[in-house]
Amino acid sequence: MDTLWPVYHRDIPPFLSQLAAAAPMQRLRQVGMNCGCEYTSFPRFRRLPSYSRYDHSLGVGLIVWHFTGDAAQAAAGLLHDVATPVFAHTVDFLQGDHLQQEATEGPTAALISASEEIRTVLNAHGIAVENVWDYHRYPLADNDPPGLSADRLEYTLGNLVNYGFASSAQAAALYADMTVGENEQGVPELAFSTPERAAEFALASLKTSRVYVADEDRFSMELLSRLLRLALERGTLTPEDLQTTEPEVIARLESDRVCAPMWAAFRACSQVRSMPDRPAQGQWLQVPAKLRCIDPLCRGLGRVSAWHPGFSRELTQFRALPLDGWLGPFPF
Repeated sequence: MDTLWPVYHRDIPPFLSQLAAAAPMQRLRQVGMNCGCEYTSFPRFRRLPSYSRYDHSLGVGLIVWHFTGDAAQAAAGLLHDVATPVFAHTVDFLQGDHLQQEATEGPTAALISASEEIRTVLNAHGIAVENVWDYHRYPLADNDPPGLSADRLEYTLGNLVNYGFASSAQAAALYADMTVGENEQGVPELAFSTPERAAEFALASLKTSRVYVADEDRFSMELLSRLLRLALERGTLTPEDLQTTEPEVIARLESDRVCAPMWAAFRACSQVRSMPDRPAQGQWLQVPAKLRCIDPLCRGLGRVSAWHPGFSRELTQFRALPLDGWLGPFPF
């Protein structure tokens, strides 16, 4: 969310603003962070404030810049989602990669290399293009869960505000407590300075984690992926269309006599049932999910789960969530 950009860093350095102005980055203004769920009528998702991949990406770049002052790392953070397709991780469902959510990152290096706008900015600021292809190489930009990286921090703070779980002022207070620590492997990791803020963030982050695996979230993404698959089979969409914008793809769906009523049915979804056994009538599917969670560090104390019994208990419960129920009925 752009309201958090000044929280992450007081101003946007020229190299980040110039990279963000490139056409491949501007496309992300019309790719949402909620993977298409925001187009449904589920109470959790309808009327959400706008939160785009562009908002998130610039936020990540600012966080990395704030804590490292390293232009290459910050640029890699900014560009990490440049290849994100429309509806984001829903396309992972389409490609059978929704438990890893890595398939859509594949074209990142090629897209950056192919963009003359991006290469021109990088060259002007003395940043080698090969140093921004893969943000995974920079631990403060990205790391393995349950660690806390700039990517994970930004979408957690952004969604805490977006879902109404926290105010912008509360998000700013959490961010102000952050510093750079060292994890169990001796690798730099974003960490909290005080146990109070560390525990507050850890418990709040579980609220967003529960949204990511909620029945309506998994149902919506699986349903939308099935619609996209049909549209591709019919020729209503091409694989290249997935690299455009959501308004463009929606317009194509609405122009097709078969896809249009299915898109309308998707938009109308407002409730889903979960059954322990597969019902005899209707279409019901089991939809597994990637359990994303954060167990942040507090300097001098270690991970919150090691010293906060309440969070440790909630984290254990989250990791044991049963996701094998049958969701449905599917409307198509």
